[in-house]
Amino acid sequence: MADRLNGTRILILETREEAQFSKLLAEQGAEVVQCPMFTIQDAPDPAPVEAWIRRAIDKPFDDLVLMTGEGLRRIMKLARTRGLDQALVAALAKSRKFTRGPKPGKALREISLEPQQTTEKPTTEGVVEMLNKLDLKGHRLGLQLYPDKDHSALTGALSAQGAEVDTVLPYVYDSKAADANIVAAIDDMAEGRIDCIALTNLGQVRRLIEAAKAHGSEAKLRAGFDRTLIASVGPAVSGELAAHGLRTDVSPADEAFFMRPLISAMAAALVERKQRAAAR
Repeated sequence: MADRLNGTRILILETREEAQFSKLLAEQGAEVVQCPMFTIQDAPDPAPVEAWIRRAIDKPFDDLVLMTGEGLRRIMKLARTRGLDQALVAALAKSRKFTRGPKPGKALREISLEPQQTTEKPTTEGVVEMLNKLDLKGHRLGLQLYPDKDHSALTGALSAQGAEVDTVLPYVYDSKAADANIVAAIDDMAEGRIDCIALTNLGQVRRLIEAAKAHGSEAKLRAGFDRTLIASVGPAVSGELAAHGLRTDVSPADEAFFMRPLISAMAAALVERKQRAAAR
């Protein structure tokens, strides 16, 4: 099955795991068109992040909620520069740890820790649903957030359960540098030069739309989506597409929200599409 994507051009937008995703697609025979959407930078002011780290060490949280693997890695990076990494790991070991999907769990295992529970769905709603089943009254809860998202529903739900929520935002997105790449990708889709676009986080959908608006390419983006197979890694991405009136053509089977199942679903859909075109 190593050639099941032969003859296809796949547009990918992921930044953090772009190299791995590209390699997996190329192994299946795809021509991968890469378009970084933004770069990830440390929080411009490290002081609030360092203060959060010190609070976690001085009085370990009862509960820790990690929304992204990137967030924990950035926290640990700053802790190492301050000589606090070993103390932080020891403190986090004392907390119950909850993760939004598998990626934060992977980051925890990199520091020899394990999550007590992972959401069934890697979404904010999934986190709320998971934590609603717990007694959080009077608990100090450390909450790692991620950029470009209104987290008030999550923090409000946790506070309503009686938790004392202590948030940290350890990184930011720098999106402007990638605008030229995004406009070129939109042109490729609109001209029919892309067979499938693979979307692996909801921020990619927002960035596509924001860049299209900023550069007068909204109609071209809609035209590109009309003629390109749209693959979504999971419900968060599909929900964001739907919020903008866009469809999802492909998503992994059996709620397996990972790269390999996504690639398998894309391959099956592209073969079916090719067969339908040949039958016309």
